[in-house]
Amino acid sequence: MDILTDVFKQIDNDWEEEVKFLQKLGSFQSVLGKEAPIQDFLATTFSDMKLETDSFIPDIKILSVHPAFSSVEWSYDDRPIVVGKWNSSGPKIGKSLILQGHIDVVSPEPTRLWDYDPWGSTIVGNKMYGRGICDMKSGVAAMIYAVKAIKKLGIELGADLTLQSVHEEECTGNGALATLLRGYKADGGLIPEPFGPRALLSQVGVIWMRVTVSGSGAHVMSANKAVNAIEKAYTLIEALQIYRDKINYEQPKHADFEDVDHPLNVNIGKIKAGDWTSTVPSECTFEVRIGLYPGQNPQDIKDEAEKYLLKAAKSDPWLSDFPPEITFYGFHAHGVSLNKEQEIFSYLEEAHNKIYKDKMEYLSTTATTDIRHYNLLYDIPTTCYGPTGGNMHAPNEWIDLSSVKECTKVYAAFILSWCGIRNRVDAF
Repeated sequence: MDILTDVFKQIDNDWEEEVKFLQKLGSFQSVLGKEAPIQDFLATTFSDMKLETDSFIPDIKILSVHPAFSSVEWSYDDRPIVVGKWNSSGPKIGKSLILQGHIDVVSPEPTRLWDYDPWGSTIVGNKMYGRGICDMKSGVAAMIYAVKAIKKLGIELGADLTLQSVHEEECTGNGALATLLRGYKADGGLIPEPFGPRALLSQVGVIWMRVTVSGSGAHVMSANKAVNAIEKAYTLIEALQIYRDKINYEQPKHADFEDVDHPLNVNIGKIKAGDWTSTVPSECTFEVRIGLYPGQNPQDIKDEAEKYLLKAAKSDPWLSDFPPEITFYGFHAHGVSLNKEQEIFSYLEEAHNKIYKDKMEYLSTTATTDIRHYNLLYDIPTTCYGPTGGNMHAPNEWIDLSSVKECTKVYAAFILSWCGIRNRVDAF
């Protein structure tokens, strides 16, 4: 049998172990700030795989001066990034590769809406349920087990391969940026986001905005003399709904999103106000996620959104005298548009065709991923390709397990083709 057939057979033999590994990943409650336990587990995994393992804490002083840094309001203490590098043993005969996945997940709340334990990695039929199982611990398991299969067969690659487990993909992208600033670069990159067996061609950028509205609080018996901050906040929220229609339907669409009805989502994701039902609230804060097209500058969109809201505030007698406080934190992310003729896509399509009969499709997504840092900052051609699932960021998130196995095989084929094969030695 040829090498690829042997590798696919090894992946089949390891499948039950891979499923259990994914279940273990799913059991870690790796929400923002609580990533250390799963990262320690993955550091041990990389070390057991005989990879040169590096577990490091991002240096905020180094990160914060980089133009791609997204500002944060929290610490990086005890929140490591984990990298495992498989160094090639001789002169480079292929192309080096980064396989990068994020292990941070969004909150599963409200958990009462779930039919399964969000941290239980429950298998029902061919699906596994749990927070982060789809986005994107399944992809992390697949990339690791693709490498494990290759290593078990004693195959030596023709170029360096690096596995990376990062955090903050869901809010800043600073984890990916930290690996690049630490010196981890390659000739190409692949991120196993769960978009299905499709290659990511384009994605929007994202900014996060916080709006604080002041009112004039009072006991509810004097509500007619007070100003309710929540109600005034809704004046601005309604303005943002008009802004959303404006940027989607009154300006030219980016060519990559011409067939997408509503590419630039403006989402009111959080709202906080009041501390007593019978008190008119004096303050209301809401937070907004705004999308932007590739080629647009996040700072320009921040300025535009702020200007728009302040203009809307002037039409309200109270808000014109007491304008909202508008600040930004978290995502300061550029959009990305890739050239379909890049070499990485032909290699990935070839690997895809080893498993699937249908031609590989391409995707433009209204979400953002970590590929921006690799492509825009360091000219490292990087795309996403992954398993199939559903309910990301929603109750009953799930992954199709068959697609995880298929992706594991595609990743293995891609690694062998992209990195090249130096030789095959006795398995250790």
